[in-house]
Order: sequence, then structure tokens, then C-alpha cells
Amino acid sequence: MIKIISDSTCDLCEELLDRYNISILPLHILLGEKEYEDGRDISIDEIYRWCEAAKETPKTSAPSLERAVELFEPYVKRGDELICFSISDSMSSSGNIMRMAAQQLDAEHSIHVLDSQNLSTGIGLLVVQAAVMAQEGKTADEIVRRIKELIPRVRASFVVDTLVYLHRGGRCSGLAAMAGGALKLHPRIQVTDGAMQSGKKYRGSMDKVILSYVRDMEEELKTADRDRVFITHSGCSREIVEQVRQYLEGLGVFREIWETRAGGVVSSHCGPGTLGVLFIA
Repeated sequence: MIKIISDSTCDLCEELLDRYNISILPLHILLGEKEYEDGRDISIDEIYRWCEAAKETPKTSAPSLERAVELFEPYVKRGDELICFSISDSMSSSGNIMRMAAQQLDAEHSIHVLDSQNLSTGIGLLVVQAAVMAQEGKTADEIVRRIKELIPRVRASFVVDTLVYLHRGGRCSGLAAMAGGALKLHPRIQVTDGAMQSGKKYRGSMDKVILSYVRDMEEELKTADRDRVFITHSGCSREIVEQVRQYLEGLGVFREIWETRAGGVVSSHCGPGTLGVLFIA
């Protein structure tokens, strides 16, 4: 049997996790001196309340080795093959922790750790595709080979409402954050070769910005993989999310349009009001 596992940054909803029997290895979120498991014992709203009170951005860290071994071991003992996904190796040591767990369990032959070179549902797209293939009876080698072909085709980007969180996390200078706030600039952040890059900067109210951002991707969306697309956000209004959904439905391309809430790690770094449309080209 093949078991699919991802770290918690894949930002998949419970419905998809249950449908495809996907297990999650949580990263850690540090609020001052207190440490929490992403998605397990703290909510996104609690994180944001702490951020506003402390005027800080939470620190995040990779899963513990002990937790990874604990998760992997029952499947290894059962004789399963594991395909494990991590956030981009350039962003976290999550993947290395998974590899160390495989070594500790003397199961490097049966635990396949894949660097997604992505984040959020950019990872989730790959995770779901691997799970679908596993249900279809594909071998682990076939799944790994196919996923490696898809990794460069994942399109992951998002628009942030505020630069404050990126600034606090060291991903945006203080001057840029001040200028962006004064000018109401909302940069498009995209993942390229496993790293976050700043792209086009939009100006104006967030509802208009997000629709402009989505329309800018229209040509690539029209020729995208038809199976699924994700709308992933860190707490946008229902009106904005529904406008994006209606736009994607109007393209008549995708069989499934999924909305997910960004998890604690991604939300901690991007801040509230962030929204992305993620798909496979």
C-alpha cells in the first residue's frame, strides 16, 4: 500500500485530506515563548490576535524529528511505501527532518521524500495528484516520476493586503512597507524555483486588486490542467472569494474549484487578507 503524507504547509482542507487518506506532519509556530503545532492546537484568528497585541510576526520552525518518526513508523512496520511532501527546501528544513526520520527508521528504500519547491496549495496540488494516482493503483516509482514532472508546472502566487507581516518577517524592507502602505500597493508574490519573488504591484482597494490579479492569469488559466484549481486565502471577505470563484467558473476550465484557508505558517508570514489562485499549467 502507498501512503501519502505532507507537512502542514500544504494547506489542504479536511474534506480533501479525508477523501484521499492524506496524513499531515505539523510544523511549529512560536508565539513569544509558547510553541504550537500548526493546524492542531492554535487557530489562525488566535495567531492574528497575538500578532496585533505583540506587534510581532510569529516565528515558525520545522516539525520535530520525534514527531516525524512517530507518524512514519506504523506505516513502515506495516510494509507500506510512503510518499512525503515538504515545503520548499529553500524555505524550511521540513524535508530534511523527513529524510532523517527515514534514516532513523532504516526505511530510506520505502520512504520517498519530495521537495515540492513550493508552498501552500502549490504543494497541495502535487499532494492530491499523488493521492489520486495511489488510488488508481500506480506504483510509488510511477507516482514520484510523475510528480517530479509536475513540480515545474505548478503556478503558485498570491496578493497581500498588507506589507506589515512580510516586513516583520524580514521579507520586505521597512521603507518598502511604509511606501506600500502609503500608496496602497499590493504586491503579487510568486514562487519561482522554490523561492518567493515579488512581481507586479497593484494599487487600490483589495477587491479590485484581486480581480485584476486573477485576470492577469487568464491566458494561462485557460490552458491549465483541468482537474482542479485552488483559491487559498488567509481570511478574505466572502464577497471577494465568491467573486474569484465566479470568475474561475466562468472560464469553464476546471472540474473542481477548491477554497482553502491558509494554515498557520503561511498566514503568519503573509498576514490577513492575502489571497492566491494556484494551479498546474
